[in-house]
Amino acid sequence: MVWITADVHYAAAHFYDPGKAQFTDFAPFWEFVAGPLHAGTFGPNALDNTFGPQVMFHSVPKDMKPNRPPSEGLQFFGKVTIQGKDDVMHVSLHNLQGDKLYAVELPPVV
Repeated sequence: MVWITADVHYAAAHFYDPGKAQFTDFAPFWEFVAGPLHAGTFGPNALDNTFGPQVMFHSVPKDMKPNRPPSEGLQFFGKVTIQGKDDVMHVSLHNLQGDKLYAVELPPVV
């Protein structure tokens, strides 16, 4: 399972692991966060440990002042493709200039 989250003000990749969670009756899943392209940047907040989140990537420095303007270049977008030949999902997070900041390949689970 993959969650794609938008209308937040940073980019991140989270992996949710039942082996590290308080509630453990679920299959591991991913959440990818990006956007919006033209709004103040802030976050992320602390993550709740119910589903054992692991921060694999996040885009903003911990000491950043909140609500940074778009002129500071901290806007982000994501890209998802699925290859037809092997059904692998390729997810990448990018900055406003299109530079790839994080990427992961997720093979299908059957």
